[in-house]
Amino acid sequence: MENTGKQTQEKKDKLFTVDIKKHLYSLGVLISLVLLCIVMTVLSPRFLTVNNLMNVAGQAAINSIISIGMFLAIMTSGIDLSVGSVLALSTMFMGLFAKTYDMNPYLALFSCLAIGTLLGLCNGLMLTKMRLPHPFISTMGTKQMARALCLVVTATQPVYQFKKPIVFLGNANIGRMPVSFVLVAILYVLMYIFLTRTKTGRHIYAVGGNKEASRLSGINVDNILNLVYAMSGFFAALAGIVLVGRVDTAFPLAGVDYETDAIAAVIIGGSSFFGGIGKIGNTIVGVLLIAVLRNGLNLLGVPSAWQTFSVGAVIIVAVYIDVLRQKVMKQK
Repeated sequence: MENTGKQTQEKKDKLFTVDIKKHLYSLGVLISLVLLCIVMTVLSPRFLTVNNLMNVAGQAAINSIISIGMFLAIMTSGIDLSVGSVLALSTMFMGLFAKTYDMNPYLALFSCLAIGTLLGLCNGLMLTKMRLPHPFISTMGTKQMARALCLVVTATQPVYQFKKPIVFLGNANIGRMPVSFVLVAILYVLMYIFLTRTKTGRHIYAVGGNKEASRLSGINVDNILNLVYAMSGFFAALAGIVLVGRVDTAFPLAGVDYETDAIAAVIIGGSSFFGGIGKIGNTIVGVLLIAVLRNGLNLLGVPSAWQTFSVGAVIIVAVYIDVLRQKVMKQK
C-alpha cells in the first residue's frame, strides 16, 4: 500500500514537471518577443515610435492572415507551400477583372477570394482524390503552376491604380491603427472560436493527431483536409487584397517566399510540425516576432540577405524546440 502511494505521488510529480515544461515553451516565445523589442529599442531610437509601430502592425497583417491558413495545414500534419503564388495569382486576376474589364470592385474582390479558395481546394483534392503521398508535393506543384500563370495573365505587367474599395483594407486607418491589423484581430478571435468551440475545429486537431484513428472514430478525414486547404487558399487571397491595398499594385512576383515567413510564424508560435498540437493565439506572437526582427534589422541597416538568414536561423531553433517538446510529450 505504501509503495502504491509512493508510485502515485511520483507519477503526479512527473506529470506536473511535464506540464511546467510545456508552459515554459509557450511562454518562452512571448518572452523572446518582449526581449527583442527591448533590444531593438536600445539599438534604434526610431523603433519605439508610434509611426514605426503602426508600420510594423501594417506589415505584420499580411503574414498574420497567411499564417492562419498555414496553421490549419500544419495542424493536420501537412504544409502549404503554394500560399505566396496563390496570393499573387488571385490578385493578378482581380487586377485583370477590375482594370481591363472594368468589373465592379466588390465583384473583383469576391473573384480574388473565390480564385484563392478554388486553388486551395485543388491542393486538398490532390491529396484526397488523387492520393498524392504528401501535401509537400501537391502544394509545390501548385506553387510553380500558379506563379507561371501570374506571368501569363497580364503578360508580366503589373496592374495599378485601383478604386477605393479594393485598396481599403490595405491603406485605411482607424485613428493611427491600420484597418488591416483590426481585421487580423477579428480573424484570430473568430478562428479561436472556430477551433475550440466547433466540432469541425476539434476534428482538425484530431486529424493532425492521428488520421487513422480519426477515420475509425467516424471523422471524414478527406472533407477536413479539403476544407483546411481551401481555407488556406482563401486566407492567402485575403492577404493579397491587403498587400494590393498597401502598394496599390498587383504584380506577378508578389508573395515570393511568403510561405517561409508563415511557416516560421506557426512553428515559432509553438505549433508542432507533427500535427495536432498548437494554439492559433500563439501564432500571432510568432508573426510579431518575425515582423519586429525584420523591422529592427532594417532600421539598423542590416542587408536583406542577412535578414533572411536571421529568419532561417530562427526557424531552425523553433523546430529544434518542437523536437524537444515531442520528447517531453513522450515522457508523459
